[in-house]
Amino acid sequence: MPALSSPAPSAVPVPPANRTDGVLNLDGLRALRPATEPFPHLVMTGFIAPVVAVTARHDFPDSPHGGLVPAPSRAELERGDLDGFTRLLAALTAPETTQAFAETFGLDLDPDALMVTVRSRCVPKDGRIHTDSVTKRLTALLYLNDTWTAPGGRLRLLRSADDMEDMLAEVLPLDGTLVAFRRTDNSFHGHKPHDGVRRYIMLNWMVDAGTARRETLRHGVTAGLKRLGNAFSGKGEM
Repeated sequence: MPALSSPAPSAVPVPPANRTDGVLNLDGLRALRPATEPFPHLVMTGFIAPVVAVTARHDFPDSPHGGLVPAPSRAELERGDLDGFTRLLAALTAPETTQAFAETFGLDLDPDALMVTVRSRCVPKDGRIHTDSVTKRLTALLYLNDTWTAPGGRLRLLRSADDMEDMLAEVLPLDGTLVAFRRTDNSFHGHKPHDGVRRYIMLNWMVDAGTARRETLRHGVTAGLKRLGNAFSGKGEM
């Protein structure tokens, strides 16, 4: 992940054999029933414990250009030593996590079709109303921000493509808050502009594993180009 720079790692316990244990509240997720109108969605607080959020946020890598950056693959996470952030990633990419989301939304999801990206900063142009691409089946956002007082940057699940105020829900991007929704032609979402730190991990279950690999590669190339552009413009360092 060359586009990211990490702080000194926090001290965390050695992860258990089941990498979701003590990290994710999968039982709480399975107990939820997503709303069905106008598109299947849910909002859950406490998807991760406060101590997990604190260590993950401490080790969360910073990407000054503000774009999405691919997370390490499941294979890479299984080989390496884990800090607070990568321990959370290992839990999120575990097959049992995919199974929990599949059960909750009534979908047949493939863990190999999971694309994981991370973002540490928001820029003013972000948040315009949109639906996800047709290559995505299910999207989940896990936020890692200890406080949030800004009026912008609060994700809104929307009823239409042209009215940011016509919302189903507005979600504060606070530690451990999970938003998940099925991709449909009317799964509109967005947020008011915000400029600054806004940490989240995004999970996208794609239509197949090949698409996940291609889109992960595309995000990596885009992040590298943005970083290069910022270096030449004086907005960032290589």
